[in-house]
Amino acid sequence: MLYLIIKLALGAAAGYAATYLMNKKKKPIWVYLIIGILGAFVGNFLGGLIGLSATGIAGFLVSVAGACLVLWLADKFLK
Repeated sequence: MLYLIIKLALGAAAGYAATYLMNKKKKPIWVYLIIGILGAFVGNFLGGLIGLSATGIAGFLVSVAGACLVLWLADKFLK
């Protein structure tokens, strides 16, 4: 249970960081936080597929990369 809470907080922080990295400020911040949480799971899943098992700072960077990917996809398909 604690692992899930930590992952959600990490995803929210990754979504927040990805929002600023990609200069996306058109929608409310909670939308980007939810997309960031989803992106963190996507980033960790894709990292696992290629054999990348990151923890700590590297895990956060993988989560930010996944959040950036999901933000980019959301902007392309949800306009």
